[in-house]
Amino acid sequence: MTDDARFMALALSLGRRAQGNAWPNPAVGCVVVQGGRIVGRGWTAPGGRPHAEPQALEQAGAAARGATAYVSLEPCAHHGHTPPCAEALITAGVARVVVAVEDNDPRVSGRGLAMLREAGVAVATGVLADQAAHDLAGFFLNRSDGRPRVTLKLASSFDGRIATATGESRWITGAPARRAVHAMRAAHDAVLVGGGTARADDPMLTVRGLGPVPQPVRVVASRRLDLPLDGRLAQSAGEVPLWLCHGDRADPMTRDAWAGLGARLIECPAHAGVLDPAAMLRALGAAGLTRVFCEGGGALAASLLAAGLVDELVGITAGIALGAEGQPTVGALGLERLAHAPRFDLVECRPLGSDVLHRWRRR
Repeated sequence: MTDDARFMALALSLGRRAQGNAWPNPAVGCVVVQGGRIVGRGWTAPGGRPHAEPQALEQAGAAARGATAYVSLEPCAHHGHTPPCAEALITAGVARVVVAVEDNDPRVSGRGLAMLREAGVAVATGVLADQAAHDLAGFFLNRSDGRPRVTLKLASSFDGRIATATGESRWITGAPARRAVHAMRAAHDAVLVGGGTARADDPMLTVRGLGPVPQPVRVVASRRLDLPLDGRLAQSAGEVPLWLCHGDRADPMTRDAWAGLGARLIECPAHAGVLDPAAMLRALGAAGLTRVFCEGGGALAASLLAAGLVDELVGITAGIALGAEGQPTVGALGLERLAHAPRFDLVECRPLGSDVLHRWRRR
């Protein structure tokens, strides 16, 4: 591995620390290197500010002059809540900047690189670009398609069931799997479930067991907004962000009740008795979300899969069989031909306690 690749790998790992905390900004990492020695490190702070570059430059101090900065995303070139990061690199006297991928935000999109070059800073791009593009896919999707990247997690029995016929589901998978799910939640901006799951499980949807970490936004898709006003989501709506996506026919009194509890209400169009998944994701994208972790249930999973809106599948499979009478992991897709089924490519498979985790990405 070249030095550029080695230091960029560190910048990428730093950027991943900000995943789930940086939205609506991208989760970026930066490393400043002087004479082969790391003199500054930084990653996007919670809420998106300050950016990675000024933090790394502050840590480097005078050692930044003549140094090389490794940044996982093109430095910004526009004045927002903070001055441009490209300008900060120039002012610090950095001699060379290595960038993994260019920014597709129209406010940047090559302008940061041009600003650096015009100031006489040497610029290299494309180092570990594929990994950076994956890490930043949610931000890029938000800018290009107006929606967040969606990871669909399905924890199920060996025969693809999420509960018995009576609805019993705790616990199909073991404690190591549940800990892994909490870590996945922490790396996303939001956790999304359907109204049926919220009614059946009365979940909290928070990150637990990882110490004091920022909590993701909790999102429930419920067309009629027929959720229990005495459940755990309602009781915690004023403490942990809760967004409710609902249809235009949701009862006005129920809307007022949820708003009074502190929930944010997002009206979405509905078709054939279900919320339009594409419109719902666009609304979440407009609100700034870049990475959404969907935990079902079956109807919501089916609607996202049928619409081609699932970017990554995470399956956690337990060595238990519940039979045909159990509740299926994914609802009806209306498929008549195998060729029409959504396809994903396997990227990871490993034991997780007594269960198996398998991760798939959309082709």
